[in-house]
Amino acid sequence: MIKKYLFTFFLVAVISSSLQGSQITNDLFLQNIQNRDSQTLDGLWSIIIDPLENGYYNHRYQPKEDGYFIDRQMKHPSDLIEYNFDSDYQIMVPGDWNTQMEKLYYYEGTIWYKRNFNHHLVNGENTYLYFGAVNYHSIVYLNGEKIGEHIGGYTPFYFDVTGKLKEKDNLIVVKVDNKRLREAVPTVNTDWWNYGGITRSVSIINVPKTHIYDYKIQLDNNDLQKITGWIKLKNSNLKDEVSIKIPELNIDETYQADHRGIVEFEIKANPEYWSTKNPKLYDVILSSNNNPINDQIGFRTIETKGAKILLNGEEIFLKGISIHEESPFKTGRVTSKEEAQILLQWALDLGSNFVRLAHYPHNEYMVREAEKMGLLVWSEIPVYWTVLFENADTYINAERQLNEMIARDKNRAAVVLWSIANETPEGEARLNFLKKLASKAREMDNTRLITAALDTQTRREGVNHIEDPFGEFVDVIGINSYCGWYGGTPTSCSKIKWESEYNKPVIMSEFGAGALQGNHGNDIDRWTEEYQDAVYINNIEMLKNIEFLAGTSPWILMDFRSPRRHLRKIQADFNRKGLISEQGVRKKAFFTLMEYYKTIEN
Repeated sequence: MIKKYLFTFFLVAVISSSLQGSQITNDLFLQNIQNRDSQTLDGLWSIIIDPLENGYYNHRYQPKEDGYFIDRQMKHPSDLIEYNFDSDYQIMVPGDWNTQMEKLYYYEGTIWYKRNFNHHLVNGENTYLYFGAVNYHSIVYLNGEKIGEHIGGYTPFYFDVTGKLKEKDNLIVVKVDNKRLREAVPTVNTDWWNYGGITRSVSIINVPKTHIYDYKIQLDNNDLQKITGWIKLKNSNLKDEVSIKIPELNIDETYQADHRGIVEFEIKANPEYWSTKNPKLYDVILSSNNNPINDQIGFRTIETKGAKILLNGEEIFLKGISIHEESPFKTGRVTSKEEAQILLQWALDLGSNFVRLAHYPHNEYMVREAEKMGLLVWSEIPVYWTVLFENADTYINAERQLNEMIARDKNRAAVVLWSIANETPEGEARLNFLKKLASKAREMDNTRLITAALDTQTRREGVNHIEDPFGEFVDVIGINSYCGWYGGTPTSCSKIKWESEYNKPVIMSEFGAGALQGNHGNDIDRWTEEYQDAVYINNIEMLKNIEFLAGTSPWILMDFRSPRRHLRKIQADFNRKGLISEQGVRKKAFFTLMEYYKTIEN
């Protein structure tokens, strides 16, 4: 049985006509902010470090009405005000506070951010305040008024601030708290750095009162010679029209919005497919009331057939690598398109056609640049290790992050896999939790494959059996296995056999070993490049014997910071499993994996 997923570069899932209206209503998200009229708020922001949250609570631990969000100023010499943003520290936005100030290296708690800005007001214009990501719990105030809050450190959020801005001296204050919580997503125990702060760009988005808000454009599920989709207008009336132009396909159509402000369309076309070897993107212009939005859209299909993954109807082996959102050379959070390009170019140099963006949604730059480079993408939410699967609020949090990830990147042709978990322990509560997430992902977007990285295999008579019950509910099974590092010797790995309870593709989503770049010795000496290389050599031999293997994404492209790594002379707060050091120097295993990928033709 073939399971087929059709895609476009721009939006959500193929939905039946009977469900399409409710889908549009429930999952709207402001699209394509990069190509809208915007004002950046990036740059230096003033901060106040507030570990006791004095700016939020009084001495009775009750919320203040005149907290730091007021940015109170002295008017008389006798005024008692025990804070002053303007004479305190400053740090860059976007960016994490851990790597910008030595005293904040390990800090987890509250920091207040403040910025003043002017804004040119236009009558009849709508305005949004957009955050790419803030880690983890943020409360946002504009001109002294709370306008909203957000939980989750890796997905975008925004607020409609129409009518709340002034021409001069607007005040934004954001309370940011990155404390780890047992009930949070992720939970308290992770293997990456808990970078705090406003870690992605902040901008003011200006649009006409009636504007294109959300949209989807894709190949039809049943007719590959047809492009279908929908466009949603905000603040529309029955007279509003929307035009769609794809010049290269000779498409120039105009439609009238219905009573919901929605246009649904079907257009005959024969687009060239986006692929890893030919990442074809079409210029698309959407316009309403002479307000155009330009973007690029790629069209492709993704499907499974037994244990194979098919891209545009042809089998493809996913030659991948896992990547953390860790900046090359300087470390800390990736904050620019240029940093994303460096990491992705290293993946291409390795011979990859696929990247696993672990363990959370990365900066939108990463996804967009991967698409331009012809790299397929696995995108993941941080349901990681031992989140509280029995906790209803934890599930709500996880589903919201899933929703925001899909809503942002549902339009990217490169994204072929939504991953909903990593290395979670088996159990009934966990199974129910993940089943609900898988169902939600398919409800939002049935044009892609659902996966999760599992690490629960049963070893019997020298054979690893894949029998995690959640394997029944995903389209592609991810397996994390560290033979030669967390068990066995490197040479013990090559002869291991694998069996699966499921006739589904398997991606070896993690394997590898740690090595300090420049540390050399014998291939039995831990932490040497030779030991890491031996692990790769023998695991690659193991991979060659897995008949149902459809791809790999070894752990990991580059060394990254982790507070779990305490071996001072080797790790120094870094997970050393990278094929490249944090300074960009390639280890021996990089070239071993590169040679293996050269032997695989797609």
